[in-house]
Amino acid sequence: MTRVLPLACVLACVLLIWMAAVVPMNWDQAQALADDGAQWQDVAWATLSLDRPLLPAPHQVAGELIGSIAGWPVTSPRSLVFHAVVTFAAAVVGFVLALALGVALAVGIVHVRTLDRALMPWVIASQAVPVLAIAPMVVVVLGNLGLTGLLPKALIAGWLSFFPITTGMVKGLRSPDPMQRDLMRTYSATPRQEFAKLRWPASMPFLFPGLKVAAPLALVGAIVAELPTGAQAGLGARLLAGSYYGQTLQIWAALFMAAVLAVLAVAAVDLAQAVMLSRRGGRL
Repeated sequence: MTRVLPLACVLACVLLIWMAAVVPMNWDQAQALADDGAQWQDVAWATLSLDRPLLPAPHQVAGELIGSIAGWPVTSPRSLVFHAVVTFAAAVVGFVLALALGVALAVGIVHVRTLDRALMPWVIASQAVPVLAIAPMVVVVLGNLGLTGLLPKALIAGWLSFFPITTGMVKGLRSPDPMQRDLMRTYSATPRQEFAKLRWPASMPFLFPGLKVAAPLALVGAIVAELPTGAQAGLGARLLAGSYYGQTLQIWAALFMAAVLAVLAVAAVDLAQAVMLSRRGGRL
């Protein structure tokens, strides 16, 4: 109850602000479509049910979301589930690539002083480049090499999400106290044993927060990667098609589906953390 009540209060405030913004933003369009002599109450009511509103009402977005999910088979290109699966697959592959790259970079940075000085500035600088500028270049280059489809989107998703994993792991691998490392040397532990029994376990509390940040970033990267590719499937393609044809309800439904996928991704990381803690004898 202590968790549900604050969430419900925030949700209620968002809905109230949303509904308060619907009427003024859609007023001109509703007034233009209204009959001559229509009362202001009729115009205000019409702002909540326009076919292509500037800002759709919550019930319109919910109806579009339910219709796009339940109204079509999941294998149909008209199904929002179909597009969500395409995007989520690219995000998962990119997340796995980011995890492997981030952990490998962190291990190298922590154990090799030259890599620390040479790589860490580039890792930080990589996040200063807008992903919208990188995505078309990656797609074009890989397309000329005959690599299309999932891989370019996964690479862009991995590019956007590897930074929090790398920085979290670097911080975690360096977190053991010097006295703990001295104790390991006193027991004649090899560098590999020190890593496996001290540094790696100590890095877990830092890794999982990084993963919780990286998971939604991978999803954002996959969606952004679909925009310049002219993709026919995926939430990015759905957003692009909606913007071309002025289907604001379709755009908002795709955005909410992306938010749901992000929540599921973070929940999966939470579950993995809980399993890890239970196996190590920790408390959830």
